[in-house]
Amino acid sequence: MENETPVIDDIDRRILVLLQSDASLPCSKIASEVGLSQPQCWRRIQQFRRDGWISGVVALLDRTKLGVGTQLFVHVRVNKKDPTSIAEFSRAIRELPEVLECHAILGAFDFMLRVVVPDIDAYHRFHFDKLDHVPHIREVRCMTSVAQVKYTTSLPLM
Repeated sequence: MENETPVIDDIDRRILVLLQSDASLPCSKIASEVGLSQPQCWRRIQQFRRDGWISGVVALLDRTKLGVGTQLFVHVRVNKKDPTSIAEFSRAIRELPEVLECHAILGAFDFMLRVVVPDIDAYHRFHFDKLDHVPHIREVRCMTSVAQVKYTTSLPLM
């Protein structure tokens, strides 16, 4: 069955929780926290990587310190929903560095984008200089985030 939840034990779960909170933790520290020897812990982490449970390790940057502190959620309705049009739209969206995420959604709109820019003026330029040139867009609605109440990259494993 495709949607079966993989079976992992409590130790695997604890290792993954620790790695989600700080991927730079030394294996010796993780091993100590979960009650394994360092080689046993290392083997489990390597298996997670081989099996694709850990798809990468990145640095999470502070967008406000880097000058892209304005975050917007942009709802997009497309004018054509055939596979070719959706592929053209998707390809163009992937080329826009301001778009961090693009989700196909259900409801009144077809896609939701998470966009970061330095300020509202920059969004205005992004909208008219870039987004307006993406093929197959029929309608756009934008919502500006005024406060980020919660942000995490950690999945609920416990």
